[in-house]
Amino acid sequence: MPVDSPAELEEILAYDTIAVVGCSSTPGKAAHDVPKYLLEHGYDVIPVNPFADEIFGRDVYDSLADVEAEIDVVCIFRPSDEVSEIVDAALERDDVAAIWTQQGIRDDEAAARAETDGRAVVQDQCMKVQHRRLVA
Repeated sequence: MPVDSPAELEEILAYDTIAVVGCSSTPGKAAHDVPKYLLEHGYDVIPVNPFADEIFGRDVYDSLADVEAEIDVVCIFRPSDEVSEIVDAALERDDVAAIWTQQGIRDDEAAARAETDGRAVVQDQCMKVQHRRLVA
């Protein structure tokens, strides 16, 4: 069952490093503004987008597999039909504790696989909204 209680959401929001799959270089898009907000609130944001070289003055990685740093949370800004392969890539890593799909994005089968593998899953919720509500 995906995480939705305030206490469980706060636990995930207490992690430091967030890889944002689908991070955008275009201001005004949620996939840009939400990670920028997280960066401004102390998170180590790792942009993942095969079509960009730099976002927020940071190097951008083509895939989760290319990220050498430890990742606590994978935040997904891609269409629901792409979530399954992103979750599989996250499950290949031992360091990912949680997978978070942004508002309007969900894949129940992928979420179940992640939960079976011991990862926390948040679906169809905005990380910025939850941070403002529970932490800020």
